[in-house]
Amino acid sequence: MNMFQNVEEIIPNVIEPSFGIGRIMYTVFEHTFHIREGDEQRTFFSFPAVVAPFKCSVLPLSQNQEFMPFVKELSEALTRNGISHKVDDSSGSIGRRYARTDEIGVAFGITIDFDTVNRTPHTATLRDRDSMRQIRAEISELPAIIRDLANGYLTWADVEAKYPQFEGQETGKKDTIEE
Repeated sequence: MNMFQNVEEIIPNVIEPSFGIGRIMYTVFEHTFHIREGDEQRTFFSFPAVVAPFKCSVLPLSQNQEFMPFVKELSEALTRNGISHKVDDSSGSIGRRYARTDEIGVAFGITIDFDTVNRTPHTATLRDRDSMRQIRAEISELPAIIRDLANGYLTWADVEAKYPQFEGQETGKKDTIEE
């Protein structure tokens, strides 16, 4: 009687990728790093809003205490909407604070100013990091606008078409609320 024995050899293979998260992050940083045209000192990361660590920053125009209730209200509304944000109430000009948030890749900036305090309905400016253009919208609408921009449901062009472009404050520190 002849017996046949079938022997099957298996050589295990291990797939070992030659990249890790570090390389992926490096390419994201490399492809989103920009220098402002005409100002080599102003660098920024142009992360798409969906991957930006903070979707927006809330910036009171100054450390005036009149702005703080609006900053708090807006920050709470952004948190309720699941929007990661940064409140920058440090001293320094608004331009320097914009530059600081641009450097870390924050996609949008919301500025609370004297028009926010002195006008009804209360509005604030919304600034796009890449174009540096601004619009003015009601504070109650801003969380939804940021959410839709960050999720890709809106583009900045859509927002600019719907809301007035910000030209400058209409009221100053000494103006009162209009009735």
